[in-house]
Amino acid sequence: MNKGKYYLTTAIAYTSGKPHIGNTYEIVLADSIVRFKKLNGYDVYFQTGTDEHGEKIQIKAKDAGKTPQQFVDEVAAEIKRIWDLMNTSYDRFVRTTAPEHIERVQKIFKKLYDQGDIYKGYYEGWYCTPDEAFFTESQLVDGKCPDCGREVHMAREEAYFFRMSNYADRLMKHIEENPKFIQPESRKNEMVNNFIKPGLQDLCVSRTSFDWGVPVTFDEGHVVYVWIDALSNYITFLGYDIEGNHDQLYKKYWPADVHLIGKDILRFHTIYWPILLMALGEELPKQVFGHPWLLVGEGKMSKSKGNVIYADDLVDLFGVDAVRYYVLHEIPFANDGTLTYELLIERINSDLANILGNLVNRTVTMTNKYFDGEILPASEHEDIDDELIKLALETPVKVEKKMDELKVADAIDEIFSLLRRSNKYIDETQPWVLGKDESKKARLGTVLYNLLESIRIAAVLLEPFLPETAQKMLEQLNTDKKNWESLQNFNGMVPGEKVGTPEILFARIDTAKKIEEINKINEAKEEKKEKSSEKNETAEESNEEFATIDDFDKLDLRVAEVIKAERHPNADKLLVFQLKVGDEIRQVVSGIAKYYNPEDLVGKKVVMVYNLKPVTLRGVESRGMLLTAEKGKKLTMLSTLQDIESGATVS
Repeated sequence: MNKGKYYLTTAIAYTSGKPHIGNTYEIVLADSIVRFKKLNGYDVYFQTGTDEHGEKIQIKAKDAGKTPQQFVDEVAAEIKRIWDLMNTSYDRFVRTTAPEHIERVQKIFKKLYDQGDIYKGYYEGWYCTPDEAFFTESQLVDGKCPDCGREVHMAREEAYFFRMSNYADRLMKHIEENPKFIQPESRKNEMVNNFIKPGLQDLCVSRTSFDWGVPVTFDEGHVVYVWIDALSNYITFLGYDIEGNHDQLYKKYWPADVHLIGKDILRFHTIYWPILLMALGEELPKQVFGHPWLLVGEGKMSKSKGNVIYADDLVDLFGVDAVRYYVLHEIPFANDGTLTYELLIERINSDLANILGNLVNRTVTMTNKYFDGEILPASEHEDIDDELIKLALETPVKVEKKMDELKVADAIDEIFSLLRRSNKYIDETQPWVLGKDESKKARLGTVLYNLLESIRIAAVLLEPFLPETAQKMLEQLNTDKKNWESLQNFNGMVPGEKVGTPEILFARIDTAKKIEEINKINEAKEEKKEKSSEKNETAEESNEEFATIDDFDKLDLRVAEVIKAERHPNADKLLVFQLKVGDEIRQVVSGIAKYYNPEDLVGKKVVMVYNLKPVTLRGVESRGMLLTAEKGKKLTMLSTLQDIESGATVS
């Protein structure tokens, strides 16, 4: 069975650092879609990879004491490690520093210039370095970047520009004639009303303020800007050729069936990228799907908020398939999802351990107990069987419909409806009662056959979402009937053959103990991070033989009065202080909880470093540092010999 080709891409991950679970969600979502398409009979090509050029990379590499290439090599390897850890089945992992990509991007840029789509000029505007984007005054939100909320600065430089307005009407016509081109529908309305209809501005497509990028071949000092460089990866690595001598992969798989991307980069993929393809005379992708975000609690993950969760940490705690299940099931089609450890544990216990794991274990165990593992034929049918069998045969059709719409969470719900109905069927038929009556042997065999076959169908359908778990289910059933055709009839389990050994798929988790374990792990990491920071500071200090009076003058030491002290809500080793410093109240977090009871410190005069840069420690802001003296296991806070007003300067 071959239903034709299917080419899906993710956005290529930016190599500025390790991807968190929110970034990782996209590759898992993409993997579930392509795995299902393969099961469903499609010839699939799945491409992902890394975006490795830009000013931000150049700055981060310099700060790390590395060349940009060394820096992106390390980060790209880490991203690929995470993608592999999550059991994703991509066909190619691409990198924009690859020579083949660079050469093709240079030819694309030259063609666009030669045909008049690109011209040279100057750009002056508000520039966001992290996003590598220029904005007009009106586009700023509260004077900051409208995309990421960070600070912007005024910049002016020579640059090449793409005449976007030349293709605006053609793009609008394409969107109107292809209603599924931008999905979900809410994203389409946003692009049309906020960007296309108000009029497209010409797009800056080269830079001169940094050199870590694809060089413009005909103008030294210019590098191709991210929009042409990064977006072109979807065709360059398929073997697109500017002269039309495309490789076989390009001829076979382009246009892409789906570009799967985060909703925050929708504008680039639904406006800039289609217009670029129009200018090149190439077909447009069939669909761009802007998936929602995975939030932590109520907010987006960010290092500045101290709420970043990484996929490998979650896998260490809960396993790959449990993490895959949560991110795929808990993020709706068009709305952001929420991740907390408590919700994750709840889903593992209720859905994976109880509904799924318990059903498989009970059924295989009963087959071994009553029939020494042998599968009996469904020879004694009763009306109560019909509802389960009907649902089992309908479920593949329902799942296929949901997956065609990219409604992955809904597709999983359809499978779990079958699992729930199977559990109910056990309660209805009571096989443990049938097992006590020798005359009911044929009926018991029928009940267990219906359960085993329903589990088999569920296992085959679960493979795209929980590949390791599905394989374990099929091994316990001891069946190799796992293709799409085997789902069309309720006869995949073979009478006379034997099931395997029952195993626990997902163990129930004690929520309180697990949260305590997680907190201890996070505290240990925080302590290790602090020690590493102190070690680095000591190493840096050792390079200087003596401190000078100028070094000391940089510190602003003040006397402060403790007006409130309490334990940190998320860290046992930290105390949170409210300090009166003259007329000001300052909040400072200090790791001295094991030495002092917070109530004993209220009213004390202490010495603090007043002019430290604010930091966030386990989600709580700290504006300063308390001075302490430590020897062995003893620690004491520094104070003054005589009482003195808070706010007094220490010199």
